Amino acid sequence: MLVDSHCHLNFPELSENIQILRLNMQEANVGHALCVSVTLDKFPEVLGLAERFENFYASVGVHPDYEDIEEPTVEQLVALAQHTKIVAIGETGLDYFRLTGDLEWQRERFRTHIRAAIKCAKPLIIHTRSAAEDTLRIMKEEGAIKVGGVMHCFTESLDVATAAIEMGFYISFSGIVTFKNAAQIKEVAQAIPLDKILVETDSPYLAPIPFRGKINQPAYVKYVAQEIANLRGISLDVVMQATTDNFFTLFKHAKAVN
Repeated sequence: MLVDSHCHLNFPELSENIQILRLNMQEANVGHALCVSVTLDKFPEVLGLAERFENFYASVGVHPDYEDIEEPTVEQLVALAQHTKIVAIGETGLDYFRLTGDLEWQRERFRTHIRAAIKCAKPLIIHTRSAAEDTLRIMKEEGAIKVGGVMHCFTESLDVATAAIEMGFYISFSGIVTFKNAAQIKEVAQAIPLDKILVETDSPYLAPIPFRGKINQPAYVKYVAQEIANLRGISLDVVMQATTDNFFTLFKHAKAVN
């Protein structure tokens, strides 16, 4: 069995086809999915999916790409995270690729999420793009090691992965690892310990080969797992078992329901 550790099933590209997506998951032996929050106004949609389906879980957080929206407080995130189906805080982090200028607000938002995660003892889902140095620095300054989490849709270097792992974080690979030009990511997937790897789709985005350019879905996470198996010279079954075990080790509030 596989777990899609990061998807956005409430997004309009997917939300109207949930039953079909679930059937596709079943056929692909994908048993669980973590639906990730990106804004507070859409959080009820994310939570609703987790409440509706036993094998779906949810997070609460505000993505760093969203400017001029309601800023979460530590207290607000902690309160929302008390729901039994909320297994993580995030998606949070830093993104210097899509946004430029004075991004101190982004760094403060990131700090808020780390503080909330520590207060409610739930792991973090971290997004970092063109901001690895500041991301790691803030993780250290705020004590993210106390709760750990996952560096989702990882696209950084092996050094960055190693630094994150040393702080108790897992590294999650998306469909990007299947792309021919993703040499650095493939290197990381080969090198880091198997017990620190998760797999995800980040659907509806980043569909793996052979679906690149199309709408992604949780069932396609098997192609990510297969690529990791190929890179490491091990069987798909080994990767499936390891990444599923890793998911439930990290997200302790999720229950392994078959």
